[in-house]
Amino acid sequence: MAAIERVPTVVFKTRVRDESVEGSNPYRWQDTTTQDIFGGKRVIVFSLPGAFTPTCSTSHLPRYEELYDEFQAQGIDSIICISVNDAFVMFQWGKNMGAEHVFLLPDGNGEFTRKMGMLVDKSNLGFGMRSWRYSMLVNDGVIEKMFVEPDFGDNCPIDPFEVSDADTMMNYLKSAQVPV
Repeated sequence: MAAIERVPTVVFKTRVRDESVEGSNPYRWQDTTTQDIFGGKRVIVFSLPGAFTPTCSTSHLPRYEELYDEFQAQGIDSIICISVNDAFVMFQWGKNMGAEHVFLLPDGNGEFTRKMGMLVDKSNLGFGMRSWRYSMLVNDGVIEKMFVEPDFGDNCPIDPFEVSDADTMMNYLKSAQVPV
């Protein structure tokens, strides 16, 4: 894993609600860039192996949702969960989880994850290429801090969840006393 100072420039294929779209599925495709997401903002990103997976659904996403107001009080503009899943899966997972504050960002092609150096092979679990679990604090596109789970590598027999959690990020923000 090479040290990255800025988030990579990519275009995410997202779906957005649009009332002008007729029918029972009023959504349209929208390209969203890293500049759209990170430009002029302090953002927390956490990445996980997959929507609907156990740790991601019981701990990782729910705790970031739970601490959303506290993160805002620490000067965070948005919290983004990224996964190598398509827009439809991320939408259904968010709906299933009742996610209201965390933006679920699909990295369907794994481009952002690959450029971050976090794409790993999880074929041993039947997942194919997925993201390694990590979190980061990004300020206007510049990565201030990353928490990468241990034992990074392909076909890891475990899915560590020790440092990319919401409490670790909150403790970092409070201890770093980053100016708001």
